[in-house]
Formats: sequence, structure tokens, C-alpha cells
Amino acid sequence: MQGRVLAISGNELIGIMSGTVFVFIGLVACFLAALRRQRGMRIFVWLGIWSAMYGALLLADSPAVVAELPRWARASPLILTMLIGYLIFPVGALAWLELSAGKMRVFLKTMIGLGLGLGILGIGVFFASGDDSRFILPISFVAAAGLVVLIVVLAVPGLSRKNLTLPNRAVVVAGTMIFAMEALYFNIARLVHYQVYRITGTLGLAALLFSLGYVAAQKALAGERRLVSIENELAIAQEIQTSILPSKSPEVKGLLVAAAYHPMTAVAGDFYDFIAVNERRVGILVADVTGHGVPAALIASMIKVAIQSPHSVVACADDPGQVLSGLNRILFAQLQTQLVSAAYLWVDMEKRRAAYSAAGHPPLLRLRGEKLERIESNGLLLGVLPEAEYPVWEMSIQAGDRFVMYTDGVSEAENGSGEAFGENRLEQVVCENPLMAPSELLEKLLDEIGKWRPVRAEQKDDITLVAVDVLE
Repeated sequence: MQGRVLAISGNELIGIMSGTVFVFIGLVACFLAALRRQRGMRIFVWLGIWSAMYGALLLADSPAVVAELPRWARASPLILTMLIGYLIFPVGALAWLELSAGKMRVFLKTMIGLGLGLGILGIGVFFASGDDSRFILPISFVAAAGLVVLIVVLAVPGLSRKNLTLPNRAVVVAGTMIFAMEALYFNIARLVHYQVYRITGTLGLAALLFSLGYVAAQKALAGERRLVSIENELAIAQEIQTSILPSKSPEVKGLLVAAAYHPMTAVAGDFYDFIAVNERRVGILVADVTGHGVPAALIASMIKVAIQSPHSVVACADDPGQVLSGLNRILFAQLQTQLVSAAYLWVDMEKRRAAYSAAGHPPLLRLRGEKLERIESNGLLLGVLPEAEYPVWEMSIQAGDRFVMYTDGVSEAENGSGEAFGENRLEQVVCENPLMAPSELLEKLLDEIGKWRPVRAEQKDDITLVAVDVLE
């Protein structure tokens, strides 16, 4: 009798120790997943919950642990055991779902649905009648069927490659087989009423959790390496894009020009350039590619190449309509589904005149004294038709004139209520600060947009601003 008590106490001690370890590992896995907050870390959440649930089951099944609970809480282990018994299979299947693909995902989702349905029914029956095992057998059959299918898929390399995303199949095969043999041993032992020791069951599940955790860590590390590679490539792309933008404002007698460029991401679809024909004449182009990120940035780079074509700008820089028509012809075959809005301002200080044309772009602002004028001379967006005409607005210029060009990222910046900054606020800032230098005005505008946008809100579009002052 004394030896039997010692054996039972040793078995229970193994259960307590194993349960504590499983709960600890589960909590650590969930903490790491929450800390990283990446899509590839979601499997660690399910593995962590799975481990913690099994550990809690071991602890709840220990009379010594239950005896240490307050008297009012001693009925809770029964409820906890029932809940875990009904829900542990769907949680394990969710972990496998993160490593599945193709038809296996459909199969696992079906298994999860069946498991949850049976589990909810079982929990309902328990609270209604106190029967804690009414649906345990059906769930066991579903779990066994799922395990058999997984073993078959893992055993056949072709099926495994097609239906599972495993960087190391051998480790998962080993862990799953150990778990399956342990499950078979437990069920046979239960049928013949053979005593089962805690260490056997814990080793089987530990092997499975370790194998899944190992391949999940491999996937996460591979994802991290891909992210680092992408970040490095984006950094290079950012340097290249920065190199195609003007390094400084043009030096034109009688003019003061400033520009501000704030991309939403590392690379952007906004673009601007100066075509300084000589020290008294300059063309200013501002463009905005639809979309964001790398695709838009590639189109922006194409605009730079198109500008350097003698058929688009060099030969006709003094004619905004011809400049935009030339850009449209060059870009039309390359734009695919993307379009470009653009505006071109030509300023000739020798003739004291300016000309402006645009392609679906926000209006040019001209401040003369206290009067602010919107100049809209728009044709179709670049890329809509291979041949398009762009009307030109010609105007005289005089000392004190100020021109402001911008992309819609300025006017469409939103506050916390979703209200856009708007053209009226933009124009108000321009009108209220006529004595500011162009660079100071642009800083003021960016500051006002920053105040308008919530502190922690991300910029939703690229922002480009160009201001031109006529000094003489």
C-alpha cells in the first residue's frame, strides 16, 4: 500500500511539474507573439494557448493543486477541465491551419467548425444537466480523423508540399508520429484499464508542440530576413528616387523658388522637376501618380526619363500644352492601369509672362496683392488617351506675384473626424502669410497640415508643394 501511494504521488508530481512547464511555455509564446505583432507570429498564439490549456488541464487534474485552492474555488477545476476538453482540439487545429495551404486549409476549417460546434453543444449540456462528457466521444472521433489525414499528408512528400508550408518537413513528421503513437498507446491502455503515467502523455504533446514551434520559428525567421531584404531594397530605391529629384531650387533672376516633398512611404508617386532653360526662363513640373509605394515610384522615375526626351520638353519647354502632350504620348504605352495628374508652369522673366497647363491636377494658386486666384487649365489625366490636348492659360506677371503648386495629398489630409484639410484652408494659409519667403510658407503649410492630422495618424498620401515668388 505504501509503495502504491508513493507511485501515485510521484505520478501526480510529474503532472504538476509538467503542467507548470506547459503553462509557462504557453504564456511565453503568447507574449512573444503579442510583442512582435506580425502575421507570421499568429501560429505562436495558437501554440501558446494549446500548451497553456494542456498545462492547466494537468494542474486541474491534480488533487494536491485543487486542495490548495480556496474552498469557494474548488469546483472550478471541474469546469476548467470540461472547457479545455471541449475546446483544445479546435485550438490545435488552428495552429495547424497556420501551416496549411490549398485543400488542407479547407479540410482544417471544416474540422475546426465541427469541433467548435460539438464543443459548444457539450458546454451547453454541461451547464444544463451537469453531464461533462456527453460530446467528448464525438469530438475524439473528429480529432482522430483529422490526425489520420494529417499523418497521410505528412507521409506523402507530394501531398505535403502541396498542402502544407513546412520549411522542415522531417521535424514535423517526427513530432506528429511521436504524438500519434502516444495517443494510440493512451487509447489502448484505457481500453485494457492499464495505468498510464503522466510523463508519457506530456512527452508526446511536447514533441508535437516543439516540432510545430520549430518550423514556425523557421518561417518567422525567413519572414524577418525577407523584411530586412525588402527594407534594404526600399532604402536603395529611396536613394535612387531622391537622386532624380532636384537637389536644389533653380537660380532664375527675379524669381525665388522653393519646394517641399514629403512621401507617404519610403518611395512615392509624387514628382517635381525644374527645367531651367537659361537664367531668365524656367519650367516647373509637378506630377502625381495614382496609387502609392513602389509601383507609383517606378512611374515617377519614368516621368523623369520622359522629361529628358527632346520630343517632350527640351524642344518645347515654353509651351505647357506641348510639354504635357509629349509626356502623355511617351507614358501612355507604359502606364498600364495607372494614371498621372500633372501641372506645368512656364515663367519667362524676359517677356514678363507665364503660361500654365494641367492634366487633371489641382489648380494653380496665384496671389497678387490681397487677391488669390485659382487658375484651372485642365485636360485629361496622362495615360487616358494616346493623343490628348491640354489647354494653356497665359498671363502676365508682375513683382509681388506668388504662385503655389501642390498635389492632392495637401488638400486631402484628414483630421480625426475624417474631414479633409481642403483647398479653402490651404488658400487661407497662403493669403494670411504674404510676407513669408516661399520656403517659410511651405514650412507653415506643412505645419498646419500636421496640426490638422491626428498626432498618431499616418500620412495617407504623398505631399508635394512648390512656391514661386516674382521679385522684380
